[in-house]
Amino acid sequence: MYDEFFALWEKSKRQVVLTGAGVSTLSGIPDFRSSDGLYSKDFGHMRVEDILEIDFFKAHPDVFFSWAKDNWYNLEYFEPNIIHKTLKRAEDMGYVTEGIFTQNIDFMHERAGSRKVYPLHGSLKRGYCMNCHSYHEYDEISHLVHENTVPICSTCGGVIKPDIVFYGEPLESSILSRAESAFYNADLVLVLGTSLIVNPAAALPYISARKGRDIVIVNRDDTYLDSYAKLRYRDLKSFFESFSSFLDEKEKT
Repeated sequence: MYDEFFALWEKSKRQVVLTGAGVSTLSGIPDFRSSDGLYSKDFGHMRVEDILEIDFFKAHPDVFFSWAKDNWYNLEYFEPNIIHKTLKRAEDMGYVTEGIFTQNIDFMHERAGSRKVYPLHGSLKRGYCMNCHSYHEYDEISHLVHENTVPICSTCGGVIKPDIVFYGEPLESSILSRAESAFYNADLVLVLGTSLIVNPAAALPYISARKGRDIVIVNRDDTYLDSYAKLRYRDLKSFFESFSSFLDEKEKT
């Protein structure tokens, strides 16, 4: 079923991967926009989208962390899945040369062992003090959140902000620049578990499309880029079970 993809993968020289929330759902981590995703349930009388606005966070960090306690600061209960692990194996074998650019903030790619990971929307792996800019690790922040307190910097008393991109904040320019270069240079683009709705991340594969590169999309729902895709699949789990078996055979040769 996936032989055409394997042929494309083998002949390619420079591969880049874009991952979205659908990748992490196989680990049990909820996405945002599905019928039972994070946006489907209000928090009290508030929409989750409003809680994730940067101006709201600055004014009401207590509300944000009350919501995040059971939705984001519970990542220790989830594990990398076959997608994360297979991409790590592929990198170890010399593939994924241009890196993994992810819209996810759960740092599962890093936990799986991938090295070339660029979190477009930041990561919960750490946070930083909004006053003195010192960094604080996930475990420290999560511990404070689960004590029902706003994480405060032990050095200066400032509020610790998770190192993620809230609504109203720009993406980190260095990562975005690296991404634009990677999608320009890659000859094979693998788009996984994202419906390509949120820009500027959603526009990255279009850079490759304009260059006539091979684009492979694996996502349950339709995307605006489907007509540009060389190959289009729906089932991430089936795709990566076959991809993992393909790598098994490659390792034997």
